[in-house]
Amino acid sequence: MLDKILRIGAVALLTFGSFTLAADLRRDHPDTYVVRKGDTLWDIAARFLEKPWLWPEIWQANPQIENPHLIYPGDVISLAYLRGQPRLTAERGPQARSDELPIDTIPLSEVEPFLRKLRVVDSIDGLPHVVALEEERLRTAGGEVIYARGIAGARPGDLYAVVRPTQRYHISKRQGGGSHLGRATELDFRGDRYRRDWEAHWREVNYYNRDRVELGIELMEISTAQVTRSEGAGIDVTTLLLMDQDREVREGDRLVRIEPRPFDLQFYPHPPKRQHDYGRMQILSVADGLMGAGPRYVVALSGGRADGIENGTVFSIWHPGTLAKDRVRNRHPASQDGDRVRLPDDYVGTVMVFRTFDKVSYGLVMDGIRPARVGDVLKHPDATR
Repeated sequence: MLDKILRIGAVALLTFGSFTLAADLRRDHPDTYVVRKGDTLWDIAARFLEKPWLWPEIWQANPQIENPHLIYPGDVISLAYLRGQPRLTAERGPQARSDELPIDTIPLSEVEPFLRKLRVVDSIDGLPHVVALEEERLRTAGGEVIYARGIAGARPGDLYAVVRPTQRYHISKRQGGGSHLGRATELDFRGDRYRRDWEAHWREVNYYNRDRVELGIELMEISTAQVTRSEGAGIDVTTLLLMDQDREVREGDRLVRIEPRPFDLQFYPHPPKRQHDYGRMQILSVADGLMGAGPRYVVALSGGRADGIENGTVFSIWHPGTLAKDRVRNRHPASQDGDRVRLPDDYVGTVMVFRTFDKVSYGLVMDGIRPARVGDVLKHPDATR
């Protein structure tokens, strides 16, 4: 699968076709560029194009190159013109090494944990859960035993992922129409709200409890476990042996059957296929509980496959414009509150989706001029306001 995406991405990078008005060269583009270790196809495209996300529309394979499928550190990318049209060609550079790995489309190391360790489900009701740990411990890790309730038909040797509910996502529409409010609520080990943000709670109760949409519950994989003894013969639990040392398992963690889950790594950047109401697509959370996200940070988005979002979908990110009081026209505070003016949204950067679920997606912030924040709205990548 990895070779496949490298071949697809590299073929796309090697040659320009005819330019459209929407895909101009950067004014400060180089004539040549030597590929470096750690580069990505997006990074290289950004050196030549104003909008690097447009590369699938304007790049094509170059039949003059002996192996047009792979680009390695040390290769030389050159800009030339053929019949008046700009074209990029690649040559094996003198510093290219045969033992180097081809460059990736995006930094896979940044997104791999989110591909493998996170999932979003509609509900956790009915999932098997850990009821006790070996020797009645509070926490336990790899090589030790846990006891789970609710695994029907388990057989010795079956593998399960131990997962923990972390956040519940939902979005509400403001009463009377207009703006939306996306929320990520932190959960405790039972899947209940960990703590209540009273300011956000009352704002939602007063203004946004219309057309509330539950988007799903995020589950983080903590460990893997193998069944050693099934329930029965008077025993109400399934016994499992923990396989991983990464994180400690605790009472209340859930279990899901491990099944092959192929990860789609074919990231073809493209705009959204559907037009959504303003504010419906938002940043719900930033990885690691942060409030701001710069380039190469992962963010959760309030839309998924049900909204026509797929891997490679690119959005522009915008800070919503605030409502400012007009203190010149209105001297009295009460009049000022009733006569506010909407300020324009501020452009932040771009984000590309790399993992989709039914109603939630994960995206990687590709570039930006300021940090993206929770609550920022997503628009078409060509949006200007």
